[in-house]
Amino acid sequence: MMRVLNAAALVLVIVMNVLADRLPLGGKTTGELSAQYPVLITPAGYAFGIWLVIYALLIAFVVYSFTKRGRKSKAVQAVGIYFILSCLFNVAWLLAWHYEYVNSSVFIMLALLLSLIAIYLRINSSGVRTAAISSDRWLVRLPFSLYLGWISVATIVNIACALYAAEWQGFGLSEETWAIIMLSVAFVLAIWVGATRRDPVFMLVFVWAFVAIFVKQQQAHTAVAITAIVLAGIIAACSVVVTLRHRKTMQHK
Repeated sequence: MMRVLNAAALVLVIVMNVLADRLPLGGKTTGELSAQYPVLITPAGYAFGIWLVIYALLIAFVVYSFTKRGRKSKAVQAVGIYFILSCLFNVAWLLAWHYEYVNSSVFIMLALLLSLIAIYLRINSSGVRTAAISSDRWLVRLPFSLYLGWISVATIVNIACALYAAEWQGFGLSEETWAIIMLSVAFVLAIWVGATRRDPVFMLVFVWAFVAIFVKQQQAHTAVAITAIVLAGIIAACSVVVTLRHRKTMQHK
């Protein structure tokens, strides 16, 4: 039953995302709305293509859950109802964003983030990890590592957009200074989760976002661009170290 509900929830998300830009909902596309809030940590437009990868992997996860191996997978079972909740929050965020309830969109985004954190922790718990098989790594852990990473970035950007809409003055600090502070917060998050969870995929999502911020800001806001590309390089290097250490650990088991 849960597999069917997961499939239905994902179909709803995909349909709503298509309608959001094709209708579009509220009369504006997601990109047009984003342009209304020109915060300095919004990545270049091409970066949002990562959603195609995320949804492709989520489709793979749902399909896998219907297979013989997937039905027995502890990782799939660990996802539980939280995937359905994440889909509902995804749809709710689209509606809030497109109808320009910016403050409400922040709280919905946080709810989506929490649902993905719950999934991430459950599928990476010691009992589930011990019983992990290769298909679980590619079809359960990979999709949700990528999804959580991108929503972590999106949450920070969403909060920045809400502050911009509220005309927050930033305690007298410049827009560039706050952008660098937010990049630093995102950097610490990427390193902390990636290192403690030995998850290079999560880290590489931040590399993707930071490089896109560099591309967008390199002409107009040099300090932000340089910060973004330097931090991206450090995260990338750390992801390589995490990968090599994980492989070394697995070889000795």
